[in-house]
Amino acid sequence: MQIVLGAIRWLNIGTVTAACLVMLLMMIHITLDVGVRYFVNGQIVGTLEWVSFYYMVALVFLALGYVEYKNENIRVDLFAQMMPKSVQLALYIFACLLGLIFFGMLFWQSLLDATRATLRAEEAMSNFRFYIWPARWALPIGFAGALLAVLANLLRAIIRRQAL
Repeated sequence: MQIVLGAIRWLNIGTVTAACLVMLLMMIHITLDVGVRYFVNGQIVGTLEWVSFYYMVALVFLALGYVEYKNENIRVDLFAQMMPKSVQLALYIFACLLGLIFFGMLFWQSLLDATRATLRAEEAMSNFRFYIWPARWALPIGFAGALLAVLANLLRAIIRRQAL
């Protein structure tokens, strides 16, 4: 069991590391674009497209699983905190099962969409040829990480017999 939980943990650390690298690339790209505009009165063509279609999408979705694994999502559990521990555990297990269904459906649909976009070589409307199909793959990767994180949190809660 610890091997599975460790693999899920490292997978989500890998995706959040990729999200951090994307954020770093985005910062460098935007800084260079601002510098070119300021010093040379020019521009780097495609900065808006890169930021909109690649950087922001990858940044949001690749970090999703890590945030879920660390239980850092926003929660409203005011009333659940006042309930007995056994009820809290039952509610947590129910919420995890709903999360598995939800992220499973999101993963499946985004996987189908990414596959279709890849087969069509989907591109954005712009002044130049700008393929956006590679960015579509950030969604199924992120949703798979979130799905596995919910599964890992469910297993940890069951093993500890305590809501996380």
